[in-house]
Amino acid sequence: MNVKTLLMVLLLALVVIFALVCVLLTRGEKYAHCRYQTQYILPEHLHSERRWLFADLSQEEIVHVVQYLKSSLGVVLEDASRANPSGNCIYSIDLQLPPKAESLSYLDDRGSRPPRQALAVVYFGNQTHPNVTEYVVGPLPEPTYHRDVTVEKYGRQVPYYCRPPLIAEYKQMEVFLHSAVFPKAPSFMQEVLGYDGTNVAAMTTSPRGLKSGDRATWLVLFQNVTGYFLHPIGLEVLLDHSNLDSSQWNVKKVFYNGQYYRDFTQLEREFTEGRVDVEKVKKVPVDGDFSSMKPRTDHAEQGPLNYEVSEPRYHVRNNQIQSSSWNFAFRLDLSRGPHLFDIRFKGQRIVYELSVQDTMSVYGSNNPGGMLTRYMDASFGIGKHTYPLVRGVDCPYSATYLDVSSFFEAEKPRVTKDAICIFEQDLGSPLRRHYSKINSIYYGGLPGTALVFRAVSTVGNYDYIWDFVFYPNGAIESKVHPTGYISSSFLYGSGLDYGNKVGGHTLGTIHTHFFAFKVDLDVGGVKNSLVANDMAFEKVKTPWSPDNEIFQMKMTKKVLDTEDKANFHLHDKMPRYIYFEANSTNKWGHKRGYRIQLISFAGDHLPEMDPMERAVSWARYKLAVTKRKEKESFSSSIYNQNDPWTPTVAFADFIDNEDIVDEDLVAWITTGFLHIPHAEDIPNTVTVGNSVGFFLRPYNYFDEDPSIHSPDGVFFTSKQDPTSCDVNHIACLPKTAACLPNFPPFTYEGFQDLARL
Repeated sequence: MNVKTLLMVLLLALVVIFALVCVLLTRGEKYAHCRYQTQYILPEHLHSERRWLFADLSQEEIVHVVQYLKSSLGVVLEDASRANPSGNCIYSIDLQLPPKAESLSYLDDRGSRPPRQALAVVYFGNQTHPNVTEYVVGPLPEPTYHRDVTVEKYGRQVPYYCRPPLIAEYKQMEVFLHSAVFPKAPSFMQEVLGYDGTNVAAMTTSPRGLKSGDRATWLVLFQNVTGYFLHPIGLEVLLDHSNLDSSQWNVKKVFYNGQYYRDFTQLEREFTEGRVDVEKVKKVPVDGDFSSMKPRTDHAEQGPLNYEVSEPRYHVRNNQIQSSSWNFAFRLDLSRGPHLFDIRFKGQRIVYELSVQDTMSVYGSNNPGGMLTRYMDASFGIGKHTYPLVRGVDCPYSATYLDVSSFFEAEKPRVTKDAICIFEQDLGSPLRRHYSKINSIYYGGLPGTALVFRAVSTVGNYDYIWDFVFYPNGAIESKVHPTGYISSSFLYGSGLDYGNKVGGHTLGTIHTHFFAFKVDLDVGGVKNSLVANDMAFEKVKTPWSPDNEIFQMKMTKKVLDTEDKANFHLHDKMPRYIYFEANSTNKWGHKRGYRIQLISFAGDHLPEMDPMERAVSWARYKLAVTKRKEKESFSSSIYNQNDPWTPTVAFADFIDNEDIVDEDLVAWITTGFLHIPHAEDIPNTVTVGNSVGFFLRPYNYFDEDPSIHSPDGVFFTSKQDPTSCDVNHIACLPKTAACLPNFPPFTYEGFQDLARL
């Protein structure tokens, strides 16, 4: 190669390098990280330190309550995580809400601050008459008094057998099975199940018996693998654990492959004699095989993301969420889950309380554990069973994540990292829009966005995603997305009458889901009435042609003036417009109101003749409106699960035909769906098509749609240049959004505390 050719090659190489550098520099400039140059300013009135009265207990407050109870109750309180049924221990400590009247007086600058108090649930197993007692403890943070409120709340003492089992009791049940029960049938366990002491897992069922006072649980056994809920082995054990001495527990019945046995001794004897109908199940690998949630393919490329190109347009301060339109306080109740308080739109209170109350599932099966099951999840703890959320999956990656402090079955408070997330969501469709080419030519629209408050509960096999969604038109949506694993039974005999086959020996059992909410609307003040609007056709003579008749549609209106008129059973016909009405009027002379709109396709909850039905009588009604009372604060009780035959709270008793015109009213809402599991529920049930809930929508509350004042609105005419940023802010997006989001590093702390079931 001569010198001239070499120089040409070098020159060409330099040109290529220069071009590459220019491309890289240009690309770096084009995809720079988003710079948040301006702080999103919120009106000062949206934040109030007074809402701290709704905040969950701090770690410091919890520690002081524990210390106070240990020094004041006159008994030795064990660590609940290691307590025996015969011991005394603190089950839980949570916030005791102040009465509404006192709260409103304080919030609205008319009264003094209510004392901050805790509610402690204490198990007294080491007494002549074992019981569960609830104490109000205060004032916080330095308590000086406690008051027994058990009889005041429930009208009687709470028997000890009503108590939710401690994690320690579940562990003792498991130990009892492996140490005292399974060894009585060694040949059966080894030859049929290949039992090695670790490869069998037990799942609890509820209720625990057939009458008040029982504490006997059907334990359904599965292969101990990932997603064990889908791998039943055909063996179920009825364990009586009512005795406070666990060494005195005993097996009352054994079920295997369609046959019942008195105990494991009988099962072993009949097996060795060849009189047991054996159905061996295929051993599943530890990863669960078809029950594994591990993706069946490798990750390819990143999907679409939701993120802010500027500062988030909401603020989180202590226990408050604030945006330019909405502000509210929140907490996470241990038993019931998410609770929102003092919800205001543009500074006006719309809702005093919006909260989850309970969830319930009734199962069907030809196996004993499945046929008896009526799960009432408040007893297990909807708020207790929250765990760290996963960025980018459970919530948008750039969402704001909040920690929650709590105390249950422990010696010290727990902190659940990232238990709640808040984010503003692009809905992907306009909130409203119109294109006009008649008379005037223009386009007007508003991108659909909403502020979302989310928490997720994992109660056993099911996961519940709780969303509270706030829209710029003054509407609030409350919904739940169920997902997780189905609960299954061993498939034998007439099993297909109770569901679909989803595995070799796995029956996906038919069941229902019901979700209870409390909505304390305060529309234009605390005094409201319930009004129903609907439609009717009437035959009228045609005004311009009297010889002809037409059916004309008209609006109907009715005030539902008593509680008996204001409750609607699940399958009752309900007025299509039903709303809380204020005494004040809007600009057009209409009483201001907020409408309740349900989204539900519930099955039947339980026949009212069922002796357990009163414990879940809230599920009779898709909507029931009652006069608000402090003694009717919750529609269910954590004790109903373990004694549904004599429930401590029976919601049906709330409805006693009181007058509800111009009163402080509460709407109790039930939504749900029937679930018949099928192949596509494996490995997990998806949220698509299963979400249920309700809307609270303004109905003549405003003079116009308040979202018309949103700065996100777009409008341009045929005489304007829609590509100009001055005319249309969307035209600026290629510039303002041409940046990479400032995502924090991915972290996850969900495996730090594995003590909870």
